[in-house]
Amino acid sequence: MASAANCVVYFSSNTNYLTVSELKNHSLPATFVSRPPNNNTLGKRSVRLLSSTTGINPRAAAPSATAVENDGSFPDTDMVPTPKVIIDQDSDPDATVVEITFGDRLGALLDTMNALKSLGLNVTKANVYLDSSGKHNKFCITKASTGRKVEEPELLEAIRLTIINNLLEFHPESSSQLAMGATFGAEPPKETVDVDIATRIRVHDDGPDRSLLYVETADHPGLLVELVKTITDINVAVESGEFDMEGLLAKAKFHVSYKGKALIKPLQQVLANSLRYYLRRPTTEEASF
Repeated sequence: MASAANCVVYFSSNTNYLTVSELKNHSLPATFVSRPPNNNTLGKRSVRLLSSTTGINPRAAAPSATAVENDGSFPDTDMVPTPKVIIDQDSDPDATVVEITFGDRLGALLDTMNALKSLGLNVTKANVYLDSSGKHNKFCITKASTGRKVEEPELLEAIRLTIINNLLEFHPESSSQLAMGATFGAEPPKETVDVDIATRIRVHDDGPDRSLLYVETADHPGLLVELVKTITDINVAVESGEFDMEGLLAKAKFHVSYKGKALIKPLQQVLANSLRYYLRRPTTEEASF
């Protein structure tokens, strides 16, 4: 996707914990509160995703006709496609662009769009198109309170988890294809990704005023928030980017800078080393030591 040259989106650096959205009134934007883990441990910065009428946790109700084009059932012998979710901060200077692909199995996604609205967001469906990889549902998201694109990494992660959990609810067969299936789905992936093998990090200049950081690693809940925190902890600013979830892997591209300039080579190396250390470290809770 082409980058918008005038798009500079600053992410909030208050990311000590993956936060919880308390959704009590659909007309109000989501409120985020830090909370210790409770019964649903998701790693070092864990969170219990509270349920609501359209919350992030999968609901027990049967799939509605608005979620899929048919009854959502497919023979076990069918080849299950790889689910993909893209959160793009570069393509549109005024909105966060979300794209969802799951072969030819996705329907209108009205339930997913309604769930996103409960996070205090306005959702405008842009288009649906087909190619060799399947049906692509692409729509734009803005904050209802400001009419502007989403900037906070906590809210971007809430958007991601909402989409994935709706995908797992209405397409349970996707569970074994998603890294999130191990946490939220009915069936965990048959194989796990070796982080040491899967992790790839590259940093290079993208003009005089910013650098481009590319990260590929095993996906898990809270990854987007934790990546941004790791970057900002060394005083590197995250301006904009794209976060893709493809099956078991997450792929992130961030435009980063240091004091308004591209990262010099030593700082690029520090950034890459910090991310490698974070991504490969054990997820044992600090309090257990």
